[in-house]
Amino acid sequence: MTGDSVENGPLLKDLAFPYRIHDAGKDSRECLFLLHGSGVDETTLVPLARRIAPDAVLVAARGRVTQEDGFRWFERITPTRFEQKSILAETAAFAAFASDAAKRHGLDLDRATFLGYSNGANLVSSLMLLHPGVVRRAALLRPMPVLDHVPATDLAGTRTLIIAGAADETYGPFAPALVTLLNQHGAEIDARIIPSGHDIGNPEAAIVRQWLAGSAAMA
Repeated sequence: MTGDSVENGPLLKDLAFPYRIHDAGKDSRECLFLLHGSGVDETTLVPLARRIAPDAVLVAARGRVTQEDGFRWFERITPTRFEQKSILAETAAFAAFASDAAKRHGLDLDRATFLGYSNGANLVSSLMLLHPGVVRRAALLRPMPVLDHVPATDLAGTRTLIIAGAADETYGPFAPALVTLLNQHGAEIDARIIPSGHDIGNPEAAIVRQWLAGSAAMA
């Protein structure tokens, strides 16, 4: 993933997930919750998010499952199969975290965007399906479906951008199934495939920025 040097605020540990809050110092109430990929930490998506929304408040959260030198959002069995109990527990905890963080920092979840990459994108899609109403707008970079059992969730009014990589041999083949799944539950989907692998960078930043501008115009 392409990255820039960004000064990171202190790591806060008083809610369910460790996180850093980045306030651009302006009056904008635009907010992005950032959920990183596997094996890294909460700082990795901040440069991308700043290119997407320079004036937004960023809530950069850290997954609680340790993996090698970094973190992830839930346990995996294989690269494309995941421990269901872990998904359910961590997703429920993140639903509470999002609500608590919004209250603490004066943020409006109805206007927030949840930006997730890889394992983080999978946590966001699970959050949408298991705890409807928390996520109203989501940008999922390199996601795949991970739930074995999906409840009868109504996602009407939930806007979702999905960006898959044509050369992403691990997650790419599963992205269409997630598009179908979220569509079946009523979400408004904008699905894109770009000529990339699993890494993300400037192309995704440009697409998400344009999509957010369109979403704001529709609000």
